[in-house]
Amino acid sequence: MHLFSYHNPTTIFFGKGQIIAVRRAIPEKHKVLVLYGGGSVKKNSVLDQVRAALNKHTFLEFGGIEPNPSYETLRGAVELAKREGIDYLLAVGGGSVVDGAKFIAAAVPFEGKDPWDIVEKHAPITKALPLSCVLTLPAAGSESNNNAVISHTAKGIKRPFSHPLLYPVFAVLDPTTTYTLPLKQIGNGVVDTFVHVAEQYLTTPAQAFVQDYYAEGLLKTLLEVGPQTLQHPLDYEARANFMWAANQALNGLIGAGVPHDWSTHAIGHELTAMYGFDHAQTLAAILPHNLCVRQKAKRAKLLQYARRVWQITESNEEKAIDMAIEKTASFFETMGLKSSLAKLGVERDVIEKLPARLQEHGLTALGEHGEVTPVVVKQILKASMDA
Repeated sequence: MHLFSYHNPTTIFFGKGQIIAVRRAIPEKHKVLVLYGGGSVKKNSVLDQVRAALNKHTFLEFGGIEPNPSYETLRGAVELAKREGIDYLLAVGGGSVVDGAKFIAAAVPFEGKDPWDIVEKHAPITKALPLSCVLTLPAAGSESNNNAVISHTAKGIKRPFSHPLLYPVFAVLDPTTTYTLPLKQIGNGVVDTFVHVAEQYLTTPAQAFVQDYYAEGLLKTLLEVGPQTLQHPLDYEARANFMWAANQALNGLIGAGVPHDWSTHAIGHELTAMYGFDHAQTLAAILPHNLCVRQKAKRAKLLQYARRVWQITESNEEKAIDMAIEKTASFFETMGLKSSLAKLGVERDVIEKLPARLQEHGLTALGEHGEVTPVVVKQILKASMDA
């Protein structure tokens, strides 16, 4: 196991009816900006519950944050927060709204010329507004980590950034807020969570038994409750376990002391920027083929995955690994997503265009050991196009 430091300061309020916790968790002295996306939080009464919880606070609202939050939209919230003296942010929605809140939190006190430098140039963050969230779409895990991904529409790029000051103070996780979500978003969330776990688990052995068994437990939970969430949208226990699994997948625990491989995410971000695909859809179309192309380097963990997660008993190890990868792709299809670029109808010129974009952005040594070069990316893309 590698050396690591672990700290997660986010308080979790979990379960039905927990939105009221907002009232006591945010001191009344703060002037709050409530952030949300489209109209779903209005239709499902979540925003009304938040307003009721804040009835003794001074607060304003800013809506319209996109599923891939754009710098252009977020700048409007930054300007509003500065103008109105906002000193606390409350994100109400999915991971994209939470990610947007993290950018706003860093951008409001930013003293540089262009807040986009925080994302693209890693400009120093020396202070940030406190932020919290009421989560309505489990997937990103952004509600209890310090990471965010922001798009710049004009530039056609999508970039991650992070900082210790951007952990939410608290997160409300009420599974009933997910009942009215379209099934497509639930499928996306399950797959997004699955890949978050996979990119911290399907790397190389680190003798990290706790992290491995924890990751395998999360994957098996998703395999079990994922289809249940589609078949029985009002099954509280299924939704609760999915919501908690999504949180645990990316709060730092299973990734502590082990190698990480975020190459599928890096490729996926480019696909979203190029074609507008949902984030989870890009992951579903890339991960199986990434694993296939790189299965020699990942052999030990892939075999472990086959045996422990999929319960594959095939004695031929190569066949067992192939079966596990095939089952992974099939699971993504079960959740309503396409498991290849070919099925998405992408033109073959992506094989040349996407690696060039990665190279332009300096992303030429991805993977747990930096072995995913543009050449390897081309192999992954070709495998996905040929599937």
